[in-house]
Amino acid sequence: MSGNSAKNIVDLAELRDRVNVFRDRTHAGKILAGMLDSYRNTDAIVLGIPAGGVPVAAVLANHINLLLDVLVVNKITLPWNTEAGYGAVASDGTVRLNEKLLPRLRLSEDEIQQGIEKTLQKVNHRVKSLRGERAFPDLSKQTVILVDDGLASGFTLLVGVEALRKASAGQIMVAVPTGHWDSVQMMAHQVEAVYCANIRQGWSFAVADAYERWSDVSDEEVVEVIKKFR
Repeated sequence: MSGNSAKNIVDLAELRDRVNVFRDRTHAGKILAGMLDSYRNTDAIVLGIPAGGVPVAAVLANHINLLLDVLVVNKITLPWNTEAGYGAVASDGTVRLNEKLLPRLRLSEDEIQQGIEKTLQKVNHRVKSLRGERAFPDLSKQTVILVDDGLASGFTLLVGVEALRKASAGQIMVAVPTGHWDSVQMMAHQVEAVYCANIRQGWSFAVADAYERWSDVSDEEVVEVIKKFR
């Protein structure tokens, strides 16, 4: 990695710039648990970002004996491409748009507002299906470990971190199995520490490339993961 690395980034040197380093999300969670063992049996709370981040977070929390919960954040997708996003919305209503990307997309103000509203509805529906009537935990001065299954552009996690700051969380750690070097560096300036087992550089990056077995995770699977954990 570059000599300009932020000092609050923790990675595994033997996994740098490699692909297919995790068998699946369960294996990735175990690797992260080893990296975060110093938090074992503390009052820190692990928050998984649905959907793919929750299976990783559950394994991590289980291995180091921490509380597990979810933080719902959804990307705002393009009208013509539901895989590509230009921002994200968190369950507390926090919205962040990719201001650098927007001029190239040529979306109207109405289209942007419709995208935000549609995403907020999706977030609210997801909160209801995943949390039910349970209140969100009080994070005041709490140490939070925010988990996703990878860090590509970092936009979703950025909005998650912003929501946690608004909730007066104490220390915020981001833990991801894999991430692009530029995004990991960017995230390191927003939180107390970034734990990323597999950091990769280069112009092409896909989270799935870090995993031998990769598939989308449904909300039903997330509910099952949370039930089993509890």
